Amino acid sequence: MASAANCAVYFSSNTNCLTVFEIKNHSLPATFVSRQPNTLGRRSLRLSSPTTRIDPRVAPSATAIGNDGSLLDTVPTPKVIIDQDSDPDATVVEITFGDRLGALLDTMNALKSLGLNVTKANVYLDSSGKHNKFSITKASTGRKVEEPELLEAIRLTIINNLLQYHPESSSQLAMGATFGVEPPKETIDVDIATHVRVRDDGPDRSLLFVETADRPGLLVDLVKSITDINIAVESGEFDTEGLLAKATFHVNYKGKALIKPLQQVLANSLRYFLRRPSTEEASF
Repeated sequence: MASAANCAVYFSSNTNCLTVFEIKNHSLPATFVSRQPNTLGRRSLRLSSPTTRIDPRVAPSATAIGNDGSLLDTVPTPKVIIDQDSDPDATVVEITFGDRLGALLDTMNALKSLGLNVTKANVYLDSSGKHNKFSITKASTGRKVEEPELLEAIRLTIINNLLQYHPESSSQLAMGATFGVEPPKETIDVDIATHVRVRDDGPDRSLLFVETADRPGLLVDLVKSITDINIAVESGEFDTEGLLAKATFHVNYKGKALIKPLQQVLANSLRYFLRRPSTEEASF
């Protein structure tokens, strides 16, 4: 990747790279639990089109086929993980795109322009490719990122850089439909893709699992939907995996694990919201 021009309000000054997120207030208290996230403006964004719909559990990677029918190249599935659990002092971000990513200096610079410090970076290899991991703190406090709005800005900044400097990833990302050079050839059916589960995780908290079709602003909207019914979000992990988003949140109600009826209320509320996504103009 090359360098990118990014700032805390817009992801890129390049006119070919549309604004996808706005941070309205960096002075909000640094807490992921007690405050209610700002309501982002929203307009309708449904991942549907006349193209083929697929079950995300069996979605293949994009493959180029030569004139002789041979496989030329398989575009790997991009993955962006935002981990709030593994390090008590920093937000850990992991980016994977097969073996195609370099040192990601442009991504680190873009994160710094959001008022963040990259305190540690490392790379490891496994069968799925090269994994670039960053530990991130807020430059103003030296602490990990807690605000959902800023966590979502980190996620979308990374995806924006992927789309800009690895345009082949566009067909593998939900946001490639709006901001990439090539939209996904197949779209996710939101009803099929959406799964919500809640289970106990000790006496003081519960574990919430969410899987659904990805879209801009999703992390913020999820946290707001949870806190709107007076359930606190302690920490968690938010993964962008191709066209899908997968979240795991530790949640509690007044410092205790959710009782079964409240678990059901939470699951039903999120299923209803996620299968009928709507956003206003100000989200973009």
